[in-house]
Amino acid sequence: MKNSTFTTSPVRFIATSVAALATAAVLAACGGTDGASTGSAQAGSAQHAESTQATPSDVLASTAWETTGAVDQDGKDVPLTDEDVSTFVGWAYFDADGTFSMYNLDDTPKMQGDWTVTEDGKTRHIVAKDDAGEVMFERDSDIVTLTEDEFTYRVFPDENDKSVYLDIVHTPTDHAEPTA
Repeated sequence: MKNSTFTTSPVRFIATSVAALATAAVLAACGGTDGASTGSAQAGSAQHAESTQATPSDVLASTAWETTGAVDQDGKDVPLTDEDVSTFVGWAYFDADGTFSMYNLDDTPKMQGDWTVTEDGKTRHIVAKDDAGEVMFERDSDIVTLTEDEFTYRVFPDENDKSVYLDIVHTPTDHAEPTA
């Protein structure tokens, strides 16, 4: 057997170089060549989808809401005229700037102020203010459902008894916000 030296033709050298550069470009697009974050194109797409997904605050501010139902702790419907429910009934407008306005179903003003939703979407906080901007009260409400199709939060008629509650159900509406 003869000792041979490895020789490469110019064409083979160029083809190998182009392939190596293409592989390096793919690895760079996937996050590097160190193996730590060389995920597939699908993983990159999933990360992009997560980063553009609406936050709970975005969802709440995306539409006007109308109170359309109430359900008690046993899953039974409660009339919107019930004394423990009626104060929560109306139209709600949560603006992306963190302000809100609420109206009774006859379009008379109910309250206004500031709002936030926790990043995990579990709690809505409102700060109700009078016309002069003075704080009237603050309230945290547990969010039961917050989707594009439903916003439901929980209230307790007796704050000391968490076994009795009402879930106040809202659905999107195209009802224009009343003007003052």
